Amino acid sequence: MSCLDKIPMLKNNTLVFHISICYSFVMNDAIFEKLQILGAAAKYDVACTSSGVDQSSLSRENGGIGNKAACGICHSFAADGRCISLLKVLMTNSCIYDCKYCVNRKSNSVKRTTFTPEELAELTIEFYKRNYIEGLFLSSGIIKNADYTCELIIRTLSLLRNQYKFNGYIHAKAIPGADPKLLEQIGLLADRMSVNIEMPSQESLKLLAPDKSKTSIFKPMSYIAGHIGNSSKELAIYKKAPKFAPAGQSTQMIIGASPETDCHILKLTENLYNKYKLKRVFFSAYTPIVSDSLLPAIDTKPPLLREHRLYQADWLMRFYKFTAGEILDEKSPNFNPFLDPKCNWAIKHPEFFPVEINRASYEEILRVPGIGVTSAQRIISTRRYSALNFASLKKLGVVLKRAQYFIICNGRQNENLKIRQDTVIESLMSKKEFSMYKDEVGTRPGGVKQLEFFDAVHLLSSGKTRQLNALAM
Repeated sequence: MSCLDKIPMLKNNTLVFHISICYSFVMNDAIFEKLQILGAAAKYDVACTSSGVDQSSLSRENGGIGNKAACGICHSFAADGRCISLLKVLMTNSCIYDCKYCVNRKSNSVKRTTFTPEELAELTIEFYKRNYIEGLFLSSGIIKNADYTCELIIRTLSLLRNQYKFNGYIHAKAIPGADPKLLEQIGLLADRMSVNIEMPSQESLKLLAPDKSKTSIFKPMSYIAGHIGNSSKELAIYKKAPKFAPAGQSTQMIIGASPETDCHILKLTENLYNKYKLKRVFFSAYTPIVSDSLLPAIDTKPPLLREHRLYQADWLMRFYKFTAGEILDEKSPNFNPFLDPKCNWAIKHPEFFPVEINRASYEEILRVPGIGVTSAQRIISTRRYSALNFASLKKLGVVLKRAQYFIICNGRQNENLKIRQDTVIESLMSKKEFSMYKDEVGTRPGGVKQLEFFDAVHLLSSGKTRQLNALAM
């Protein structure tokens, strides 16, 4: 059977994008099958950015082609900020570990296969030549032992860099427990490295991934962080010094498979950024794929809203100068399902508002809902030449729908500000959040929750912070 004969068989397959290579070079049945298995197995690793949009059913209905959520292609951001497409694949789905949450665990019955370094290097280059991808995201199960798996990865990257002269982006996984010398070789060949934490606590790791330990994960993470720092210092002195993982390192945490609170996860995230200088911490909502008494039931829906809130809070810490303790604490250990973390913080801290736009510092302006990093920078720059009013703020990109309840310009509120119960609540929520909120209020007699929320915003706009402080407790 030729590659073209296989096209109908791939109608619902995850690796739709690669079929057209059949016109240009021959892919034998063995490589074809490996690509199907290892491309699909890689989808559970989210330590890079992907579209998250599934329109495959819509595409089939209107005769379109392609699948935005297809496994095998993911998106990431290069050191210069470009969004790039990567071939996302495992070296092998064979694994000596028995992590209960993993589809590739040794006790799970799935078809196993392994790429040879030569096969994967050639496949990457052929995809790159045809402009399907701009780089490679390479992860792996643990075959035989950590060192042997690292050697396979090193051989693959070495072929790409040295034999094929490939200068594209490469993101490679560091295998916990591997010899530091092997990790060093990977770092000299890859642009970014990552060591996945997976579980947010030692207790959950011991329970759900008994073959792993906190030490085996943090030791290589610390080693990589140290080498990245040393490499940066050397490059500042010697321009031709070897680069070690120039795009930094990242990690992934699985959310919802274990009982940790959002506060616990957020504080761990903050510590990772501070201690190991990570570029990103990725959060993966747990999707039940295996049945186990220690895990959520198979029919449990992934906690996608929780994942979304964690990313929002992560953004606040990285770009808005918030600390984890400001966003969540022991009294409020989990995210508000109706308000994003920034709006939730604003409602709970009325003493901080209203903010005078023409005099406040950059850090204070960043705390206002509806004002992002770019618009805050524009405000600081523009007000040097003239006083700002609400009309000019809108031109600078401020979302006045939200911000107007928390700011004043030259000591005055927005003249057009009308505080009505429905508009205030709706303005601080997305359409989806507002719909959730209405459903929740509809189940409560008398709409008590809705009135409390409205009263809080009304008191805030009136400057009655003492009453609002009591209301927020």
